[in-house]
Amino acid sequence: MDKTTNLPSEGEMDKTREAPTDSRTSEANKGTAAIKSRFLTTKEKFHEFVDFGSQSSEHGMAGNNLVLNDTAEEFVDEPEKKRIKFDTVEKEMAEKPDGKRIRGQNKSRPHMKPTSYDIRRLCPSIIQERETKCVYGDKCKFFHDIAEYMASKPADVGNQCHLFNTFGKCQYGVSCRFAKAHMGADFKNLVNDEVKKTSEWGKTVRNSLDKDLQWNLRKRKVSFKKSDEYLKTLYKGGQRGQEGGKKVSPEKKQGNGDTCCADKNLSQCPAEEANIITTEDTQVSVEKQIPVKTLGPLTDADIIRLRPCEKKQVDFQDKLYLAPLTTCGNLPFRRVCKRFGADITCGEMAMCTNLLQGQSSEWALLKRHESEDIFGVQLEGCFPDTMTRCAELINNNIDVDFVDINSGCPIDLVYKKGGGCGLMTRTNKYEQIVRGMNYVLDVPLTVKIRTGVQEKTNVAHKLIPEMKKWGVSMITLHGRSREQRYTKLADWDYISTCSELARPVPLFGNGDILSYEDAMKARETGVSGIMIARGALIKPWIFTEIKDRRDWDISSSERMDILRDFSHNGLEHWGSDTQGLEKTRTFLLEWLSFLCRYIPIGLLERVPQKINERPPYYMGRDYMESLMASQHVGDWIKISEMLLGPVPKNFNFLPKHKAHAYK
Repeated sequence: MDKTTNLPSEGEMDKTREAPTDSRTSEANKGTAAIKSRFLTTKEKFHEFVDFGSQSSEHGMAGNNLVLNDTAEEFVDEPEKKRIKFDTVEKEMAEKPDGKRIRGQNKSRPHMKPTSYDIRRLCPSIIQERETKCVYGDKCKFFHDIAEYMASKPADVGNQCHLFNTFGKCQYGVSCRFAKAHMGADFKNLVNDEVKKTSEWGKTVRNSLDKDLQWNLRKRKVSFKKSDEYLKTLYKGGQRGQEGGKKVSPEKKQGNGDTCCADKNLSQCPAEEANIITTEDTQVSVEKQIPVKTLGPLTDADIIRLRPCEKKQVDFQDKLYLAPLTTCGNLPFRRVCKRFGADITCGEMAMCTNLLQGQSSEWALLKRHESEDIFGVQLEGCFPDTMTRCAELINNNIDVDFVDINSGCPIDLVYKKGGGCGLMTRTNKYEQIVRGMNYVLDVPLTVKIRTGVQEKTNVAHKLIPEMKKWGVSMITLHGRSREQRYTKLADWDYISTCSELARPVPLFGNGDILSYEDAMKARETGVSGIMIARGALIKPWIFTEIKDRRDWDISSSERMDILRDFSHNGLEHWGSDTQGLEKTRTFLLEWLSFLCRYIPIGLLERVPQKINERPPYYMGRDYMESLMASQHVGDWIKISEMLLGPVPKNFNFLPKHKAHAYK
């Protein structure tokens, strides 16, 4: 991709950047982005143009200059029923019976599972062309007659299969929605041996859940030796719940030798000493354990625990960190951000209890692409036992560079159980969790926090000195409280104060970064690095802008190429059959609900765009730029159809998140 396309000259940029704001701007326009008047329009004219593709000379429209791929041309004309706007639905869902507006999420949104779009499915034994017959025989609920399946299968989306072109073989065979590209006689799946030798399927993604491990987790047969050693110092009799699960008093703990108590007195002990457990109870329990069969020579690492200074080190200094983003921060999206220059990536928030139960959907959040050179996972939990065991499970079974504790999640589901932001008010439990996870991990442990729970009561500056004693390797601070959510601006002055308190532990700042100028101002506060969340969702090329120190006036065709790359990544990750294609479409639409907030630089009266400024209705410089600016679900679906073909008849979508941060 050409990163210099449509870049305005330096003189033009300086002139735009220095343009004074109009003092006559009314109160009603505050919080609205300043766009050049010749591009502004009304809601009615905007939707008329987007729906019917009409051209308006008074807005200097150049028409649709984007050349779509062969598979999209037949889907540009959208049926009338798909152009219905969701004004009435959004209005009904935006208000409670008492008249108050619901903020945050569309909790009552319609939800369709990808499997519901592919009811008549072919048996995996047929798709994979196994020599043996299906083990379920006549009881199998899937089709075994290929001809019958092909008669009911939805029409192919295109003539070129990305998986076949990339890996030399499509694992989805006749069920692939691009099967024409690799279908031979008698519905045989073709193989390109030359391509297959160079890039093997499945080798680019790591951290998949092993079936044997999943079975052992569900049967509770996984051993947590190191976790149990630590937890014995917290609860009398070992695991919580045994012998009444009584907590050992600080006096008794102090009488057991050199053990540091895990209660209030623990914060007074040095961080390194607090990680050393030498109680008599622990030694006895280790001797009584059943011997484990071993293979190979005995090394020092088997019997001597690593000191904090000997653990794997990660250089966090001056890095650009893509935040762990629920729903939208999936592996295909992270691959897009890595291509644009993100240094550190992290998986979506995973619930520790679900991981310990072996849930496939939760373990999928831990997958890592080979392009992610510095990768971590984020865990959410509220109890020392589950969090410590989960950390040991991850440490022993998957490949990560660091583990992050989510203590900044503001949603009620997490907070009311004591997790997320709730940990900031439960310092004793928080300390036990951090020390326990540090005890079992061989990689750095990081934490993500907010300024506090209440809007005007900051507590992060009190917690940070304690966290240094607990042994965290890095702290990320979001400059808002839980009550603020994403309203008002992030408090970077407070972040600067906390970064001083955190030294020498690196502290990353997070909040309101949407341009390289915002990033430069953030770095002036003295933070060790920058975490970018919504800014990356609105414009993933922000990482390139920050590293090149420039504003990129990206064209609509380049933005469409980014969406196409995401679609290809999604088909690799979720599959090219109907189920995988519709899952890719769903996550693409979730991302488009953020992408539509971007305003092209060439249209702005004042550069750069601010993250809390709402885009007014405007016409783009071509049809696709206008279509991408639409805030309506129907228009996002139209864009998805250009890449992934027509939606199923029963398709329904409403985004998970609502934009209420414009103030």
